[in-house]
Amino acid sequence: MKSFLNDDFLLESKTARRLYHEVAKVQPIIDFHCHLSPALIAQNHQFRNLYEIWLAEDHYKWRALRANGVAERYVSGDATDYEKYMAWARTVPYTLRNPLYNWTHLELKRYFGINELLDEKSAPRIWEQANAILQRPDMSVGSLLEKSKVEVVCTTDDPVDSLEYHCKIRKSGLTTKVYPTFRPDKAIRINLPGFNRWVESLERASGMSCSKLSEFLAALEQRHAFFHEQGCRMSDHDLERCYSLPCTEAEASAIYDAARIGKNVSTEDLDKFKSFMMLFFGRLDFSRGWVKQLHCGVIRNPNARMMKQLGPDAGFDTIGDFTQMQALIGYLSALDQEGHLPKTIIYNINPADNYTIGAVMSCFPDGATPGKIQYGSGWWFLDQKQGMEWQINAFSNLGLLRRFVGMLTDSRSFISYTRHEYFRRILCQMIGQDVDRGELPDVPELLETMVREVCYENARRYFPFADNKGL
Repeated sequence: MKSFLNDDFLLESKTARRLYHEVAKVQPIIDFHCHLSPALIAQNHQFRNLYEIWLAEDHYKWRALRANGVAERYVSGDATDYEKYMAWARTVPYTLRNPLYNWTHLELKRYFGINELLDEKSAPRIWEQANAILQRPDMSVGSLLEKSKVEVVCTTDDPVDSLEYHCKIRKSGLTTKVYPTFRPDKAIRINLPGFNRWVESLERASGMSCSKLSEFLAALEQRHAFFHEQGCRMSDHDLERCYSLPCTEAEASAIYDAARIGKNVSTEDLDKFKSFMMLFFGRLDFSRGWVKQLHCGVIRNPNARMMKQLGPDAGFDTIGDFTQMQALIGYLSALDQEGHLPKTIIYNINPADNYTIGAVMSCFPDGATPGKIQYGSGWWFLDQKQGMEWQINAFSNLGLLRRFVGMLTDSRSFISYTRHEYFRRILCQMIGQDVDRGELPDVPELLETMVREVCYENARRYFPFADNKGL
């Protein structure tokens, strides 16, 4: 029987162990999509305790707490940090076979040197030990990034953001490069109550009026250019599904005008406007050589009661069963026909879409860019062992796995970089298993090159970071 989380965790063959320990483990990390706070990075924040660094913004853990019957006061409410931590400690033994059990103990092991299992009895000792370690200078945000070998971080930023913290980061001397990502979701959600307030914020940020659609587009283009100046080379869109209904600028203008004066926008008109705007954003990204990311398939805020109580983004979102492919293909095809299709990464949250989205990779080549359309790594509910295996198998069967840009954290936590370790171990185990079965040749140079490419080198080549020559 193997010991829990030993050095060969998830690695069941000699080939897998060699590939991980000698190749994958030592690769730097390019975290090209996450939700880390630029403010905390700029301030080189020192966390006050284990709760703040570990639980305060972790929706995965919040969901497990709620599933365990924990009152909301101990999840997102007014309980003390220690009370919330203890609620998590009591919940951890109930996460057996949930990836959270492995992640929890990997994080304790890698960042705090704690090998003890977390439960209600061990929790006070672990709290004291971890809190003492957090006071050390090498546990500040900047040190954590460097300790995790994070070469690049791409945060997620609203077009109206001043990016002041990114400016401060560049002047801070931090070894890790930190870039913004343009996330214009609020620009297309004209049916939501806060749309006009957001447009007013866009007017202030751009210094331009947005009374007409043409002005609105000009303000967004100005912010896109500003983000480019600040090192941004990627956009990101959170979509239930893609949109590709025909919509002229005149039609979009009328819909925009109606939304601005508070008129109800029909579902068809909303989809038309979103289609128009997504083409606009695709053209902008192509014009500046950016990479576009499409996160598709989430049902947001399904619990109306908790939405009213806590607002959005509180850990209640779930997997949607939207029809994805016709609109997605229509969108990519429209940009491709214009010659304006940027590099694009597509992520799905419903495993039923694995093969349909995976197959799209090969439909829009440009004859020059390897892996131009990427099938993104297992995302959100799928960034666990089985979900990663599904994604890797779909990518392998439908495309060229050696062109895959690999893993990201999609996290708000500075100690989530064990997710890259988790992914790399799974990748090496799958390759090693194929070798053992005679399905891949046991040629070290060939296998090692593939592992390096998927873990690091493909991302380094694929993303056009502002100072990519320095990578």
